[in-house]
Amino acid sequence: MKHIILCVSLITLFFIGACKKNQLGGSSEISGTVAHHGKPIPNAVVYIKFNATEFPGDDVSLYNAQVNADANGAYSFKCYKGSYYFYAVGFDSSLPATVSGGLSLKPRTNEKIKADLAVTE
Repeated sequence: MKHIILCVSLITLFFIGACKKNQLGGSSEISGTVAHHGKPIPNAVVYIKFNATEFPGDDVSLYNAQVNADANGAYSFKCYKGSYYFYAVGFDSSLPATVSGGLSLKPRTNEKIKADLAVTE
């Protein structure tokens, strides 16, 4: 009887651990460009809040992870299925001004999403 309970417990733990959600590193991919009025914002930072569908605020310490856009404003990262809020902050040298904006996404397993982040003053 102890062996059956142990086997059931191990199988349960395996399945619980196999269902990852709301974290980076999965088989889904989100990519896009951070842009202000269509102009790419180089080196913007994209903050990622796990398990969120609404704007958590502009306090970046509330976010779980971040990725940096490249010199062309492009960003990309892999994640597991779940709910995420993305908040981008960058600098538009043509104004000059800090710009920011965000959006919510719910990627599914193995889904590739192109999501451009529009930012404003």
